[in-house]
Amino acid sequence: MAGSHPYFNLPDFTQPSPPSTPPSLPSHQRCRPSDATKGLLVALLGGGLPAGFVGPFSRMAYQSSHLPSLELLLCRCLFHLPIALLLKLRGDPLLGPPDVRGRACLHALLNVLSIGCAYSAVQVVPAGNAATVRKGSSTVCSALLALCLESQGLSGYDWCGLLGSTLGLIIIVGPGLGTLQEGTTGLYTALGYVLAFLGGLALSLGLLVYRSLDFPSCLPTVAFLFGLVGLVGSVPGLFVLQTPVLPNDPLSWSCVGAVGILALVSFVCVSYAVTKAHPALVCAVLHSEVVVALMLQYYVLYETVAPSDIMGAGVVLGSIAIITAQNLSCEREGQVVE
Repeated sequence: MAGSHPYFNLPDFTQPSPPSTPPSLPSHQRCRPSDATKGLLVALLGGGLPAGFVGPFSRMAYQSSHLPSLELLLCRCLFHLPIALLLKLRGDPLLGPPDVRGRACLHALLNVLSIGCAYSAVQVVPAGNAATVRKGSSTVCSALLALCLESQGLSGYDWCGLLGSTLGLIIIVGPGLGTLQEGTTGLYTALGYVLAFLGGLALSLGLLVYRSLDFPSCLPTVAFLFGLVGLVGSVPGLFVLQTPVLPNDPLSWSCVGAVGILALVSFVCVSYAVTKAHPALVCAVLHSEVVVALMLQYYVLYETVAPSDIMGAGVVLGSIAIITAQNLSCEREGQVVE
């Protein structure tokens, strides 16, 4: 037959061809974010941004009802205690397995010391400068400790973003350090900066300790231990060193509730992020807290923001963009695609 001849089997170009559809990749071959990308995004959106509201809300609570710092820490720890119900429902021990219980308690103690140093520092130095020094020291210390203890290196782009974010913090806090007064006032101011630095060091140590913990329900366990250790330490200190104050206006109660919820969200997100990405990069991304705090300081508290603050915030945001862009990658069939 004529149809069997090879020349008669050509395609008919007079008829419109059906639209071609690209073949769909199987679910296991589709691109999905890598662990480092997930960790940095969680640290940015869930750790740094909510934490940026904590400082201004704490300042508003102090200005409204003169709420002491240890009482604010006590209220913050109370929001961590209901996590015990989750642990009980899951049948997990409240203090963690016996073999890692000491490290889990050490992690909680380091975090309480870090926040206690931060709250003490803001009483003698500006809140923005104290937060800047704390975040900068935590970034530098995390990088050095990771290199010395974990032998975990960073790429050139990561070092560029890390140094850039630290430079931005120096630009923000530099003018305040250059105007230290002599005498008792200058001594207390210098002590405040030392406390802020020690708070950052304790934070970086706490993150490294948390990375060494590996057991089921690790995250809720350390969150509950933070509330328990903070409660045990802040209650005696509040009655010995400070005077408890009962807030008597809705604004103070609203600020205290917002601080407790936002701080809990930030704590959980940072603890998750540090298990996915390098602790130094997580701390560098958390510098977004300083930028958010500066914005609230200007638009909500109506406090002056210096040109150096705006310049430093721009450098910090650029550095975070470099770190995030460098670590944005996807996984496909077990391979990482940049």
